Amino acid sequence: MADFNFELVSPERLLLSERVTEVVIPAAEGEMTVMANHAPTMTTIKPGVVTVKATDGKVTRYVVFGGFADILPTGCTLLAESAVPVGELSRAAIEKRIEIARAELENASADEHKTGIEQFIASMTALNGIVVAA
Repeated sequence: MADFNFELVSPERLLLSERVTEVVIPAAEGEMTVMANHAPTMTTIKPGVVTVKATDGKVTRYVVFGGFADILPTGCTLLAESAVPVGELSRAAIEKRIEIARAELENASADEHKTGIEQFIASMTALNGIVVAA
């Protein structure tokens, strides 16, 4: 199977930079599988889990909290607003993010801003079920 370069970057650190065979990302319009020779695409990322399959078959998972991905036939770079390996995330951390978003929602005045916060809360709630179950 063909491989390609994948980088997962957050403002805090470079989480991953290696050759992989497949990456599943939580794109804004739904999950998206990226493989070698993918058509050039840019997409926003919603909160969710990124699943990475390395060339040796090892699968690793990371939680991202938004961002965007730049996909080329030779590689994919995911620039996350924030990201951590699944094993480093706790239910309490997700619930804290939900609590902060709810407080922001109470103070939001523009409908577009409210809608964005509500979508973030929905994504985080779903993520809480996925990560805790894993």
